[in-house]
Amino acid sequence: MMKKTYVILGLLVTMSASARKQDVRGNGYPISQVPFTAVKVTANTFWGDRIKAAREVTVPLAFQKCEETHRYENFNMAAYTLQHPGHDGLKTRQWDVSTFMGFSFDDTDVYKTIEGASYLLQTYPDRKLQNYIDSVLDIVAAAQEKDGYLYTARTINPEKPHHWSGKKRWEKEEVLSHELYNLGHMVDAACAHYQATGSDKFLNIARRYADCVIREVGDKQGQACVVPGHQIAEMALARLYVLTGEQKYLDEAKFLLDYRGKTGRRDVYSQSDKPVIEQTEAWGHAVRAGYMYAGMADVAALTGDTTYLKAIDAICNNIITRKYYITGGVGARHEGEAFGADYELPNLTAYNETCAAISMVYLFQRMFLLHGDARYIDCLERTLYNGVISGMSVDGGRFFYPNPLAADGRYAFNADNTVERQPWFGCACCPSNLCRFIPSFPGYMYAVKDRNVYVNLFAGSTAAINVEGRQMVLEQSTDYPWSGDITLKIKKNQTKTFCLNIRIPGWATENAPVPGGLYRYSDDVLGGYSVKVNGQPVKAEVQKGFMAVSRQWKKGDVVTIHFDMPVRTVKASPRVADDRGRMAVVRGPLVYCAEGADNADFNIFDFLMPRRPHFTVADRQVSGNREVAFNVKAIEVDGEALSTDAEGHVQVAPACLTLIPYYAWNHRGPGLMEVWLAQSLSAVGNY
Repeated sequence: MMKKTYVILGLLVTMSASARKQDVRGNGYPISQVPFTAVKVTANTFWGDRIKAAREVTVPLAFQKCEETHRYENFNMAAYTLQHPGHDGLKTRQWDVSTFMGFSFDDTDVYKTIEGASYLLQTYPDRKLQNYIDSVLDIVAAAQEKDGYLYTARTINPEKPHHWSGKKRWEKEEVLSHELYNLGHMVDAACAHYQATGSDKFLNIARRYADCVIREVGDKQGQACVVPGHQIAEMALARLYVLTGEQKYLDEAKFLLDYRGKTGRRDVYSQSDKPVIEQTEAWGHAVRAGYMYAGMADVAALTGDTTYLKAIDAICNNIITRKYYITGGVGARHEGEAFGADYELPNLTAYNETCAAISMVYLFQRMFLLHGDARYIDCLERTLYNGVISGMSVDGGRFFYPNPLAADGRYAFNADNTVERQPWFGCACCPSNLCRFIPSFPGYMYAVKDRNVYVNLFAGSTAAINVEGRQMVLEQSTDYPWSGDITLKIKKNQTKTFCLNIRIPGWATENAPVPGGLYRYSDDVLGGYSVKVNGQPVKAEVQKGFMAVSRQWKKGDVVTIHFDMPVRTVKASPRVADDRGRMAVVRGPLVYCAEGADNADFNIFDFLMPRRPHFTVADRQVSGNREVAFNVKAIEVDGEALSTDAEGHVQVAPACLTLIPYYAWNHRGPGLMEVWLAQSLSAVGNY
């Protein structure tokens, strides 16, 4: 498909010397990410394989779907109307937008796919892909109105726009139009494209639309005083401010947050029941919420507004301690795709939208940049390895929208009455979001503050890190998450003396797999870790989850890190009703599950885990990909009707249960699956 589309649309993009620039200005945070442009993930590694799948399958598929599902044609039709205002076609059914445009936010699938493709260009330079992106941008640019407004759902047929759009601009923004949501994804994609290529072609388009919004949306006379119905413009405008240095973009981002809870719409679903600085817990649509919380963190960092900081600290704490799944997912309720009440964490009916997990990565990263505390990276990692990548098959071609923690073959959420990854969705927000997120992974690995370099995530990579204006190149080698052995090598060092801050994951040292007290280990297995520099043990103190190793570094210095990675069992807080009498199994950052495909001899819902289970660890292949799986002895019971012998004892039989990483389930068709495994008779088969 990609070859065909390149032929149809291929034009030339100009690269500039600024393509490798790391940052235009400070991001306001005490700590700064080492940008994706400075980190190359090693091929044939856990994350190298996922980025490769995004490059070879996911992004090409998304571009293909943009072509097949009228996304590109929407821009072409809008451009035609701009060039031929009042043309006769506007009166015909074929120009009735609601008959061919699925959703008013369909434009964002184009933007998100361009964003992901732009990230990929850093790891896989590709002239053909650059040409293709540039040709798509020609189509996008042609649909932009003279004053910068770019929203095909209205421009195609201004007299009969999409039925979610309203009769005039911004009229239904707080409900259904998604005009500002479209802006947010456009700006994010344009910033990524500029950083990756040095071309300002997309950036100029996005700035024109942002400038239009600034003129028309606000609290001044003649402006529409509205806030986004679906948040994301807030964090995108903050990013645009960081990139350009133009204060107006930050001011607009803050307006969109400041006026939430003060305009016409006020409800919990859209986090508008009260002003954002008065909010203390996560409620409503989980994706909208996560994007808004990330935007609040950006504004807190960039403006120094302590009321924003206080609110976002409280909200994030509420999520981690009361509304966070062991897989790192959020959003318990199908109704409203929403957060539930405190400790409302059902398994079979969990929604856990993939986009919501991605929004949590955005939030946790920002919380770390604000506070320098590794507990937020611990949460980010948990979400990344479970809640996010479960949303995409390992080959990059099939997707989950919700991500439940159990599947019984009866409760289903797809149109064909199954719980199974799909090749695409009519509402394609999750696949296109994965398109942009997976290739952005390199930007989450490292961070820097003054002479402090933070190693946050463990993955084979090479990073060129700017330390107070001087470059240090760090090479990381590891088989993580299958192994707890990591090697860091100084390949280049112009800085000489600096502090290398190595994250010591909480799962390796604390009595819990994630911070917050919602989950704790339920076994007496002891883990440990060690850090050596050039073979010599380091005994430095660990503060805020980081071991700080400060010295005069030289080229060739080697740091070796070892984390024990035993199989651990986990209990949830007794306040989580659905997990009572159950246990989960984890190893390192990964959550494990039992799947029917591996355990065909019995119903996985009809067994009991022993109090002290013994696990056998083995390498194996799941759908052609390496996984570390476990076998464990369990007890099979009859969950439908517990049968007893003549003396009234429950009849049981030994069984051997196989567990695989949660993200790897459902690669062999729909079937039974369970994360929280029964350890009491009251929990057997009981959902």
